Amino acid sequence: MNVISKRTLVQFYANHPQAKVPLEVWYADVKKALWDNPEDIKRDYHSASFLRDNRIVFNIKGNSFRLIVHIDYKRKIVRVKFIGTHAEYDKINAEEI
Repeated sequence: MNVISKRTLVQFYANHPQAKVPLEVWYADVKKALWDNPEDIKRDYHSASFLRDNRIVFNIKGNSFRLIVHIDYKRKIVRVKFIGTHAEYDKINAEEI
């Protein structure tokens, strides 16, 4: 899968160093993944939550952080829509951000 944009992740963990390793592991895993549908993601990430419009919420570092992505399965693109603390996540609408 192609992840757009790693820079967003890097900027986030520059301010939250404890997120660096988990986000780098997530990024490396997704780059190698060949997801064709939500079931493929659920196989790899049991705690992932699925929203409408192919949006997925990943729990990062034991649910300390939340990562929202949009996936275009046909084009194999994962777009980072949001990364934040659990408290920041609670203040947004995950289906609209």
